[in-house]
Formats: sequence, C-alpha cells, structure tokens
Amino acid sequence: MTQRVLKMGMVGGGRGAFIGAVHRTAANLDNGVRFTAGALSSTSEKAIASGKDLGLDDRRNYSTWAQMLEGELKLPPGERIDFVSIVTPNNAHFPVAKAFAEAGFNVVCDKPMVVSSEQARELIATVEKAGVVLGVTYNYSGYPMVKQARSMIAGGEIGVVRKVVVEYNQGWLASALEQSGQKQADWRTDPARSGLGGAIGDIGSHAEQLASYTTGLELDAICADLTTFVPGRKIDDDANVLLRFKPKGGTQAKGVLMASQVEVGRENDLRLRVFGTTGSLDWRQEDPNALVHRLDGQPERVLRRGNGYLCDAAKANTRLPAGHPEAFFEAFANVYNAVGQAIRAGGAMAPPKEAARLGDTHEARAVRLSRGFDFPTVVDGARGVHFIEKCVASSASGEKWTPASFDL
Repeated sequence: MTQRVLKMGMVGGGRGAFIGAVHRTAANLDNGVRFTAGALSSTSEKAIASGKDLGLDDRRNYSTWAQMLEGELKLPPGERIDFVSIVTPNNAHFPVAKAFAEAGFNVVCDKPMVVSSEQARELIATVEKAGVVLGVTYNYSGYPMVKQARSMIAGGEIGVVRKVVVEYNQGWLASALEQSGQKQADWRTDPARSGLGGAIGDIGSHAEQLASYTTGLELDAICADLTTFVPGRKIDDDANVLLRFKPKGGTQAKGVLMASQVEVGRENDLRLRVFGTTGSLDWRQEDPNALVHRLDGQPERVLRRGNGYLCDAAKANTRLPAGHPEAFFEAFANVYNAVGQAIRAGGAMAPPKEAARLGDTHEARAVRLSRGFDFPTVVDGARGVHFIEKCVASSASGEKWTPASFDL
C-alpha cells in the first residue's frame, strides 16, 4: 500500500545554516515527505532568497513564519502543509511551535525543544489540547544499534543496570571561534539565542536523552560542574555531571555524563556504556553500526547492523544490507519516519495498550502523545529542558546534590 506523501513546511534553515539541509534530506530520504513551504530566515530578504535557492513555489516562499502560518491557513485543508519543521536558533522554537500547534499543525522541532520548563509545560498543554503530533529531533535515538541496545536492556540481557557512562566530546569550540563571525559558533555561544546552557544544552541534552532512551531510567539527583574555559565566552563549554537514578529492579543505578566542546581533536564522539549485574553494552556514534556486548566470564561479541539476529526495531530502522554503513542521515530519517507514521495515523490520542500498562507516568504520557510510535515527543523535549536547567542550577549551587526528578 502506497503511503501518503506528507507536505513539510520549514522555519529557519536557509542560507548559511547547517541543520536545515540535514532535516530536509532526512525527511525525504524515503520519499514520504515533500518540502512544500518555508520561511527560511529571520531576515525577510534572506528568507525569500533561500526559498528561491531551494526551488520553493513563490506562493509558498514566505518572508516570515507568521506569514507562513497565515498563508497556509488560507489554503483548503487538503493543500496545507501536514507539519512544520523548526530549525531556528533555540530562542525562537517556542513561539513558532506553540502558534502552529494551536492552529492544528503537527510540529517537528530541533532540540533543545524550548528554553525553559515553563515554556515546555505550556507547549505540552497546547499539544494535548490541539491533538497534534510534536516530535523532537533527538536523532541519535534513530540509530538501529541504539534501538538494539534499548531492546537488550529492557529484555534483561545485561541484568539490572548499575552504572551508565555517557559522553559527547567535541573540540570545535576550543578557541573563540564565535569571534570570527562563524554562524554556528556565534549563536550557539550566545545565551540570548541558545538558552540557558552551552555545551550542556547543545550536546549534553543529546547525551541525557540517549541514556534515558536506552535504559528507561529516570533521574533522581545530579551533581554538575559546568565550566567556561575559553576567555570571554558567556556560556559553558564543558560539563561533568554525576547522576543518580531512581531505583529500579531493587538497584539504584549511578551514572556519569560528560559533554565538552573544547576537547581538541574530538569531532562528534558520542559514546554510551551501560553496565548491569551480568553484562554490559558499548556503543559509539562514530562507529554506529556496531554494538559491543560483554557478559561476565565470556568473550565479548560485536553485534552489527543489518543482521537477522537483531531485534525487530533495529531491523525495521535499517535500509541497507550488513557491511554498507548507515549513519547520521539515516538515523535522522528514522525519527522523521516515525513522526510521519503518527501523523498519518491521525485520530484522537486514545491511550494505546502500552500507555495503559504504564499507568499515569511521564512515559505513559509520551506514549499517548506519540500515538504508539517510536520517536521523542514533547514530553521527552520537556525532560531535556528540565535536565539542562537542573545542571545549571547544580553547578551554581554549593550543595553536593540537586534533586532532578522531572515534574510536569
């Protein structure tokens, strides 16, 4: 059966932007989405020029996001965009997402979703009231071997989790690159546009989501040390965080999260290690097609993407045979595909059986909002914002531990 091709609008992502092209490529990787409308810059002239560069129809090449919302609402329902993808600097996420969701449009938003917990709670309420889908592009959860790790941990294949070590190491901001006018460095190191956290918000939020997604553990308390190493920088560029999780399976797991953008020589070194009572798992984003599984007293084994012995979720999110690498774009596309499935499913957010089984929890709320499909929802986005805030508060505090339980 041929799936309905969804019409995508985009806010941000025009000339000079990195992530906009990634989103457009990923969304259309499997021919399920067509880029149809855009307001691609905060500058009207640049927005129009960017749309022309990408071949947008002049009638749907808007100079501002407000004009795009107004213009799309004037079209017959069947001709409007099915969802809007928001790829602006962080400070613009909330007003755009809220306005489109209120108007009945589905939303895909880059992370961090918004810049405060107050905004996050308001956006959750808006999404629930409007009955729309909102996905957050924590793209690393789209990797097949990350889904394999999640399945193995849930299935008890390493026993009860005791320790989680997650790190995201980069070196591109080891010097004051923002002073050169480089666009990505400029806005990411500006707290007025990036939000409360620097490295902890930009890449630390990815690390936190990866740990949460794979283990199913919820944070209880943290002890964070955020540092600004580059003179004159207004925001953190290095983070070291101790984690305490809520007890599960009779054990309170502990963890370490590291996020740095000043580690010279590091590129996009995201790594997850999970240690249980009987075994461990090890995955690296720079070698994403392999997952190392170790059991006590046995030789290690390396599981590889594309093989029939993997879990259903890993196989369903794989496109190529084993040995042909799949990576960043494909993982991004897997998030878009799952959001697209939820949009096509339509209907009210009646609680799926899985949500009913989980009861009245954050996880259950996320399942309901996802309509049962596997992608980071507005609830996951809100948890990420809460985590960033708590890390900033913990680092500024003289207390050893800061409560970090996520409260909607």
